[in-house]
Amino acid sequence: MTRVLVVEDNADLAYGLRNNLEIEGYDVEVAADGERGLERARASRPDLVILDLMLPRLDGFRVLRAVRAEGLAMPVLILTARGEEADKVRGLKLGADDYVTKPFGVLELLARVEALLRRNAAPPQVERIGEIEIDRATRSVCRRGRPVELAPKEFDLLVALADRRGAIATRLDLMRQVWGWSDAVITRTIDTHVAELRRKLEEDPAKPRVILTVRKVGYRLAR
Repeated sequence: MTRVLVVEDNADLAYGLRNNLEIEGYDVEVAADGERGLERARASRPDLVILDLMLPRLDGFRVLRAVRAEGLAMPVLILTARGEEADKVRGLKLGADDYVTKPFGVLELLARVEALLRRNAAPPQVERIGEIEIDRATRSVCRRGRPVELAPKEFDLLVALADRRGAIATRLDLMRQVWGWSDAVITRTIDTHVAELRRKLEEDPAKPRVILTVRKVGYRLAR
């Protein structure tokens, strides 16, 4: 059973979250402060953490920083009343995977939880996308059985697109996953790397059939 840790000091909200998540079939544990939440994340290694920012004893930012510093890779969804952009960006830079601002709709929250868990499901080490074969273990790519030399970031970008299984990856998603919010990265950097991937992997880079552009949003892989 998929295990979810809810770190929330509002008892009524925590109860409501637990109830709704359990109805969806999740095994839910609740921690009422940051120290306890960090302790449970370390001990039980949940499949997903829902983390409030304004917590007693240890705030959510410090919990998140400790979780990532210790190599815990489970997805973290920030749940917060702090809707300022700076807080959201800070949380994402520290390693959060998504955020929901209070007040929120339960259906939206459940949909985001499901999306994060689906995205985090372990992909096969070798996968095929049309004529392209990606071997994650050896970080190698073949097209029609022939090796294709990719730069490290090009490979990471291709994997980030493959992780979506045909769903759209926004430029913000790709920036966060591949470049980790580096100040040196701009939208043009992503577009340039996509163009280079197309040059190496597409039959006709001017008319891509594998790496597709979603206008004004981002990119996706044809499946």
